[in-house]
Amino acid sequence: MSKLPDKHREFSAWYDAVIEEADIIDKRYPLKGMIVWKPYGFKALKLTMQILEKLLDEYGHEEAYFPMLVPEEVFAREKDFLEGFSGETFVVERTISKKLNRKLLLRPTSETVMYYMFSIWITSYRDLPIKLYQTVNVFRYETEQTKPIIRVREIVRFNEAHTVHKTLEEANKQIEEAIEIYSKFFDSLLIPYIILKTPKWDTFAGAEYNYDFFTVMPDRKAIELGSVINLGQKFARAFEIKFQDQDGKWKYVYQTCYGVSERVIGVLLSIHGDSRGIIWPPIVAPIQIVIVPIPSETMFDSILNKARKIEEKLRASGFRVKLDDRPDMTPGSKYFWWEFRGVPLRIEIGEKEVKEGKVTIARRDLMRRIVVNDDELEEAIKVLFKEISDELYRRAKEWLDSNIITATSIEDAAKKYNDVGGGIVRVPWCGEDQCGLAIEEKLGLEGLGYNPREKIEGSCVVCGKEAKYYFYVGKKY
Repeated sequence: MSKLPDKHREFSAWYDAVIEEADIIDKRYPLKGMIVWKPYGFKALKLTMQILEKLLDEYGHEEAYFPMLVPEEVFAREKDFLEGFSGETFVVERTISKKLNRKLLLRPTSETVMYYMFSIWITSYRDLPIKLYQTVNVFRYETEQTKPIIRVREIVRFNEAHTVHKTLEEANKQIEEAIEIYSKFFDSLLIPYIILKTPKWDTFAGAEYNYDFFTVMPDRKAIELGSVINLGQKFARAFEIKFQDQDGKWKYVYQTCYGVSERVIGVLLSIHGDSRGIIWPPIVAPIQIVIVPIPSETMFDSILNKARKIEEKLRASGFRVKLDDRPDMTPGSKYFWWEFRGVPLRIEIGEKEVKEGKVTIARRDLMRRIVVNDDELEEAIKVLFKEISDELYRRAKEWLDSNIITATSIEDAAKKYNDVGGGIVRVPWCGEDQCGLAIEEKLGLEGLGYNPREKIEGSCVVCGKEAKYYFYVGKKY
């Protein structure tokens, strides 16, 4: 392919080029907002979601599956939820040949279908707590401004966890656990983030409160990575989810939910990629190591034999490895091919490597080569994977930190935001809704939330009263 656009100045063009030409997805399916995942990209998506599923399992969650179609009368039980999703939810009213006797809705998320069943399953305090998750596709009619992987109408991998508890204290504790799970998940993907409690006017439909994980994309827009939501008893009352406690009294349960979608892949590609294409963190790279034999007129058979033995050895050790022995491509073309596709390590084997009992290893992040002995290869790979991961995280964290701006007034915030060309601005805020909404309006930016535990000194930039929090604002996806 031709030279890539600059990632920061022409992010949209860069992104569109790498996700298609690096075989992540194909967006030519004739339905806007619904994309085809190609094997290379889908492998990375599966590896990513497996990390989250493993974490949920370790924290005592169990995997389940609930239907995709929700009867309209079930979906409508919680009025705030119905209103919040009314503009995004697809409705099924007929087959090709006949009209259905009631409307069925494609799940935009699974609260209603799950909670209908919870009302059947739960009768006693002995049935609690419940901690379930599923990884499924969900459907949302997003705005006309869809963006592959990031804003789509079919989310093909949406991991949503739902928990049910006896008391509010238990639900609050579950929120802390969920934040811990998601922190470990995004840390493993080398994506830095800030965790913010959303303002009341932007809280998840039907919820008491929620926390969102945010990071900053190359175009300096904020993007939500995942949400952790305390539902309180709203859905319990709507769906009559009750239990008989040890005192013999019937009580409504308390619930939480949290979700992450395939959007995290789009974020990961965007943050870690560079002018040469993708850079996969080793933990989710579909191919972690590519082996490229260097042709030699006198001993190519020996070179290829060594390459095959190394491939077999590394695969047996659990590495995702590929031998690129295509005869119709030069080594240089192969280097470019796999660099663009983000393979973390490349092993080069030529005449010199065979004679000396060594291999040359090129790392994708720094574009540097080292030479190691054959018998030190596996240990060297482990060390290099750690170094690559550390370097990718360092770069990403530096980018995030440089794009969080502190201002002390509306004018200061506007100037700094414009000078940087985007990012996330935080300003002192008294905590009152009217002042938070005024900050959004005056700056022309969206409120992201606040950190209740963050220390702050100063006065609210709107009313001048003592500030309780920093209010974070920015443009977001």
